Amino acid sequence: MTLNQLRAFVEAERRGSFTAAAQAMDMAQASASELVRRLETELDAELFVRGSRTLTLTSAGQELLPYAQQSVEAADHGTRAVRSLGSLGGGTATFGVLRNADYYLLSNLVQLFHARYPSVRVRLVGQNSAETAAAVAAGRIEAGLVVLPIDDEGLAVSPLLRDEVFYVSADNERTRAPVTIEAFSRAPLVLYDAHYGWQDPTRRQIAERAQLAGVTVDPLIELEHVEAALKLVAAGVGDTIASRAVVAGPTFPAGLHTASFDEPLYDTIALVRRRGHPLSRATRELARIAEDTLREIGAGLNL
Repeated sequence: MTLNQLRAFVEAERRGSFTAAAQAMDMAQASASELVRRLETELDAELFVRGSRTLTLTSAGQELLPYAQQSVEAADHGTRAVRSLGSLGGGTATFGVLRNADYYLLSNLVQLFHARYPSVRVRLVGQNSAETAAAVAAGRIEAGLVVLPIDDEGLAVSPLLRDEVFYVSADNERTRAPVTIEAFSRAPLVLYDAHYGWQDPTRRQIAERAQLAGVTVDPLIELEHVEAALKLVAAGVGDTIASRAVVAGPTFPAGLHTASFDEPLYDTIALVRRRGHPLSRATRELARIAEDTLREIGAGLNL
């Protein structure tokens, strides 16, 4: 049973003759009639009462009709959706962004995209990089921005920007020299991304360094957002880490001091997508705007 057979059947019933059905499908009358005949052979049932000037459904044809109509209608809707997406006249773009997207001006991403393609729906998901990578690999979102390292099985990874991560403290004495991993492990630490903990890409880098140095990093306080961590640091509760984009941002608390690590630590931001699965045109365009935005930010921050 093919879609063309079902379409010929539906058109013949709707228009009352194979001739009219053939005209609607832009084919010869004999071809439309043959499509229905093959469908009847496959089903081992006559679908029309022949012999009169107007085709009439048999009981078998009446049973098949609603299912055939649903199939043809679904196929037509699918075709229109794909074509509208290809022309960026509709469809949905799904994309994952960083939890701290605002610091990279990625909050403007939807506004820029919508101004150019107002008919395309956008689903922008902000979450930890580990979860974004897993969602892309599972096909729940088409593509996304992550901080490396991630588990990249089944993913195509394209690095876009490297942003240095600094040690942040209210105590100027602790930031006079580059910070070693040993000194970092002894500090009273307030670390963010508590839910993902040491699965977070930045924390994974720190954990690897600590392991090689034979020390353990044990935070005093863990919470979810970098902004909350910085407020506690400003209050003298402990120290934290923050990327250059956060440090250079307008909400970075006054009075805090920063230092590089003795072996500089970087957040590498990358675009990830499923390997072997091309992006829809809408998501591809959304990704392109995100890449351009990151490059502009990198140039502005001298990254």
